[in-house]
Amino acid sequence: MSTPSPADEPLICSAKGCRAPAVWALQWNNPRLHDPDRRKTWLACAAHRQTLGDFLDARGFLRAVAPLPGSPTLEA
Repeated sequence: MSTPSPADEPLICSAKGCRAPAVWALQWNNPRLHDPDRRKTWLACAAHRQTLGDFLDARGFLRAVAPLPGSPTLEA
């Protein structure tokens, strides 16, 4: 039996306790801790995209939100 590589594993939402597949990437940084060009990423499912984005935005950390490649959010 082989161990799956990280590339084989689905991306999971970063919301606490959520195990849903991620479809959004929320890019952020804390300007007091990070260089202006540095980006950290939280992943979000459709249900948690707004709440995770609101949390980061309220602190002035949110920099960009983009659909993940291959996610249904790119189809339409």
